[in-house]
Amino acid sequence: MKLSVITENQRIQKLFLCFMMYAVLGWCYEVFLEVFIYRWGFTNRGVLFGPYCPVYGVGALSFLACFGGLMKKKSPPWLKFVKPLLIFLGCMAVATLIELAASYILEFFTGAWPWQTYADYKYNFQARIALSTSLRFGLGGVLFLYAVQPFYNRLLSKPNARTLNIIAACTAFIVLADCIYTFIIK
Repeated sequence: MKLSVITENQRIQKLFLCFMMYAVLGWCYEVFLEVFIYRWGFTNRGVLFGPYCPVYGVGALSFLACFGGLMKKKSPPWLKFVKPLLIFLGCMAVATLIELAASYILEFFTGAWPWQTYADYKYNFQARIALSTSLRFGLGGVLFLYAVQPFYNRLLSKPNARTLNIIAACTAFIVLADCIYTFIIK
């Protein structure tokens, strides 16, 4: 019984660390686009003070929940060619729904949402979602599921339970302090 509790705790810690890693990578992606592609200059692209965009963590965990089983499943030869396309379309749809929901949630709590620049995109819906970003999220989802997540799984299999506890606790403390600062103090 105790071993299953430890295993479940490690699973939760790994999911939390996965969430945070992709939230940080999402922030880096947003800043890269802003500074190097659009050349708008640097601004903190996250809702929180720290360098993370939680919506990317939600997207990553959603991709794992929706398509992780499909990734692990042995496929007949014909499906090996179709599977990446299905995952691309699925990731595109899931990410677009998450982005749309996040825009409404952020607008409700903060009065705005950070990506209102979608109004300038040719195909957009209420400046909340846009076709070109949905396509990028689909490609990102394929890259995430086929390359980044397998690497991350290998990386997280190395530390022992105590090290995982420390890393997860420190990360949770930092994010909690950031939430208190952002939503209560500031």
